[in-house]
Amino acid sequence: MSKQIYLGIDLGAESGRVMAGSWDGGRLGLEEVHRFGNGGVWVGETFRWDLVRLWAEIQNGLAIAGKKFGDAVVSIGVDTWGVDFVLLDRKDEMLGLPYHYRDGRTRGMMEEAFGKVSRDEIFANTGSQFMEINSLYQLLALKKTNPELLASADRFLMIADWLNWCLCGSRVVEFTNASTTQCLNPARRTWAFEMLRKFGLPENIFGELVEPGTKIGQLRESVAALTGLGRVVVIAPPTHDTAAAVAGVPTANTGRANWAYISSGTWSLLGIESQTPLLSKNVLEANLTNEGGIDGTWRVLKNIMGLWLVQQLKRSFEVRGKNFDYAELVRLAAAEKTSSVIDPDDARCLNPANMAEAIQACCREAKQSVPQTEGALVRCALESLANKYGDVLAKLEQVSGEKIECIHIVGGGSRNDLLNQLTANRCKRPVIAGPVETTVLGNLLTQLRASGQVRSLSEMREIVRKSSDVREFAPQ
Repeated sequence: MSKQIYLGIDLGAESGRVMAGSWDGGRLGLEEVHRFGNGGVWVGETFRWDLVRLWAEIQNGLAIAGKKFGDAVVSIGVDTWGVDFVLLDRKDEMLGLPYHYRDGRTRGMMEEAFGKVSRDEIFANTGSQFMEINSLYQLLALKKTNPELLASADRFLMIADWLNWCLCGSRVVEFTNASTTQCLNPARRTWAFEMLRKFGLPENIFGELVEPGTKIGQLRESVAALTGLGRVVVIAPPTHDTAAAVAGVPTANTGRANWAYISSGTWSLLGIESQTPLLSKNVLEANLTNEGGIDGTWRVLKNIMGLWLVQQLKRSFEVRGKNFDYAELVRLAAAEKTSSVIDPDDARCLNPANMAEAIQACCREAKQSVPQTEGALVRCALESLANKYGDVLAKLEQVSGEKIECIHIVGGGSRNDLLNQLTANRCKRPVIAGPVETTVLGNLLTQLRASGQVRSLSEMREIVRKSSDVREFAPQ
């Protein structure tokens, strides 16, 4: 067969890409078409996403793809981070520049929320972990500070859903990303309207939910003309980047919970794949979450701060006039001896002005040795992540009743050999690292399945194994 091209738009907190997947009937080849930076922007005293610029970059990437691949392009799909959202009014105008989840307006909102609806009741209605960045607390903060803005809203769209609106005019919400909001009822697989009413949030803004793999439209005529792609089909893959990554994990054990994954990037998401949501008191006490996956599966997981620690350390070093690339920082860390360990989810590490000072403060408070050099600081961050992985893995085994036999580390963080080895050592499990591009593979393979080229999730994962290289780290 002649090669077919599928386009994946993959946005992370630090960068975005337009990727092309070349399908020959057996293997899926990847080609980066266009890459661009991403990150929060300070506007006054608020931290926001510049979505208009991101949409402009996406159109640039699609235009490059249109010129290069033309009629060979079959479909387009978007995946992004979770929790953040756009509000549209009745005329589809965007109500304000969307907030970044690290904006400080949600501080204290969980405690205020518990004054209206108890923690137990929120969990019973949503099965979600409690994090101040969740969409629920962002909406409650908006209701408190800008009620007139919320009153003008007609539609709540996750970031990926808004990009789908830009692409094809769709106003639906894809299920896997909706499940990150703490506004979704996992047992009923619909919005948690009863709980939302108790919070006084407008029900009408929460629109139709669609499953990953749904064809949601064709490129707008204006976008088709601008990019030269024609009226290409737009498909909603698992639009939450972690859901897409888990769909692309190269395991042969689909349907079993005897393996764990770490989607490793700015955040580390450590979890298992379950056939049902896990809603026991143990899950609540462990502050784990239930997020939707492909084919009705659930991702029972924990958000951990992740390589944000190293990204921000790098930035703090640059402020001192010391410029390192990530490979150099890992080499410096590898030369250090094991030292201090902090909780990577300490609130001081969420969005500090200086990450080095934040980590040092955490160590000082815990009466541990305070890392001073660049290598010691990075080593502390990586050791702390591996230590947290071990703690969370034990909780996952407890709530699932399954013995986890191996850990798949996927995403950009899978290139960090030191963290891979530290994880294997701390968790006492073999670590299978890679592929790096698991998120976009899950995105593209869902598009292939929607077009009839692939039949099942297990076949998707078999294609990942055939199309990618992985490395194994044994515990030492």
